[in-house]
Amino acid sequence: MSFSSEVKEELERVIPDPRHCQLAELAAMICLGGRIGRGENGERKIELLSENSFVARKYFTLLKKTFIINVNADKVLQAIKVLDESGSPHQLSGEISPLLIRNSCCRRAFLRGAFLCVGSMSNPRKGYHLEFVCEYEAQARQIQQVICGFEIDAKIVRRKKYHVVYLKEGAGIVDLLNVMGAHVSLMLLENLRVEKEVRNSVNRKVNCEAANITKMVRAANKQIEDILLLQKNYGLSNLPDNLRQMAEIRLEHPESSLQELGKYLDPPVGKSGVNHRLRKLSEMAEGIKG
Repeated sequence: MSFSSEVKEELERVIPDPRHCQLAELAAMICLGGRIGRGENGERKIELLSENSFVARKYFTLLKKTFIINVNADKVLQAIKVLDESGSPHQLSGEISPLLIRNSCCRRAFLRGAFLCVGSMSNPRKGYHLEFVCEYEAQARQIQQVICGFEIDAKIVRRKKYHVVYLKEGAGIVDLLNVMGAHVSLMLLENLRVEKEVRNSVNRKVNCEAANITKMVRAANKQIEDILLLQKNYGLSNLPDNLRQMAEIRLEHPESSLQELGKYLDPPVGKSGVNHRLRKLSEMAEGIKG
């Protein structure tokens, strides 16, 4: 089962107690996933289109709890009139009535129903992406507005004939899962985020240390090449005592750092003093090359 399906399975089990929240979630499902038509005998019918059984089970559960009815097309259409708050059948191409999502708890229920019908989420091990795919711009705008009302950044993009509301930040997706009530999925995502951040932090430190070691090795090789050039063309014994000692110590300890080299000198010298002497040797070598 995909991570997106796991989130929807968890959301299916979240049944709000207040009737107004049940109405808001049911309205989102009917508006975003419902189709009104006629049967073979001309009777009116409503269909809920979905790729998984979680949506269907949640839909029937909310219908029974909210209107205390058995599944019947005429009664469902009457329910749609109630959801619309206007006395006429709900227009499935538009947004639901703002009266249904006046309360924060109802807006949470609305987003839960919207995600069940048109939402999806990528595998967080591969990347962070959550989206709602809507057929109509008004629906996408309403979802975006509700999400942003919880101080979560959501954007809209046109993808072929669809309007897609999407989030790409891990923190925003975590907040939205919390808003919708998917707390188990939220904890799993948070654990994956922490794991990924720790891994990235370790990789950065390893890469930084590797780069420093590479830089140090290249510098040491250059210093040794310069000293060998001086030894061949000038003779180390002809160098001033402080530079001769420095050259000999570097040849004896080719893998040591500047700080370690300074401890081998007599008397010991700090890192800056060692760097100064090696730079003098390098300048003398460059003079011979010139």
